[in-house]
Amino acid sequence: MAGARLPGGGLDDQVPFLARLEREDRSALLNLGHELRFGPRVALLHEREPSSHVLLIVQGWSKVTAAAPNGYEALLALRGPGDIIGESAALTGRPRSATVTALEEVHALAVEREAFTDFLAHSPAVSFALLGLTSDRTRAADRRRLEFASMNVRERFAVLLLDLARTHGRRTDEGIELSVPLSKQELAGSVGASREMVQRLLKELRTRDVVVTGRRALLIVRPDILRRIAHAEHPDL
Repeated sequence: MAGARLPGGGLDDQVPFLARLEREDRSALLNLGHELRFGPRVALLHEREPSSHVLLIVQGWSKVTAAAPNGYEALLALRGPGDIIGESAALTGRPRSATVTALEEVHALAVEREAFTDFLAHSPAVSFALLGLTSDRTRAADRRRLEFASMNVRERFAVLLLDLARTHGRRTDEGIELSVPLSKQELAGSVGASREMVQRLLKELRTRDVVVTGRRALLIVRPDILRRIAHAEHPDL
């Protein structure tokens, strides 16, 4: 099982929740759930709705987003096989803080909130694993904010593409193909930019033969140029 993070994350926050559990604990938790399937672009959880269950992702990738009052949507994270979503609202009793949407077909197990919290109350090892996951996610988000604060949009975008190449890259004869279908708006939402800015940056990268783009597909041909941009060594791109 492999997790993923956006720029600024470290190795620990890539380890999904289920992979942190002992086999017996993992099996016991999975046995509490009932299977749900979501098609591409279907919401798994909605921001501001009350918590009734948590989801354990078995197959497929989803995006976690939050909307600002002006309508701007920020891409906060990607969640895939082995990840847990909705746990924060389940533990605090507060409304959900983000929307989770399938990027492709997603299979998940839904565990009712009361069953989940009761399981944690009787499973200290699982509770500590969840605490560790929460801590890792918080540290990764803090690192990303600090890293991005010192970068311009072009540098942030280069870091994002490199990070996606590491976590979702599939090597081909032509380059590194990103296996997660993110739209220009979703890419923009992960670096705090507008869709128009991302379009301009992609056009520049295409002109320099750094990337090749298609409908929800992106091929990185020259990661070395992206690394230069990310370290401000190639500011004229």
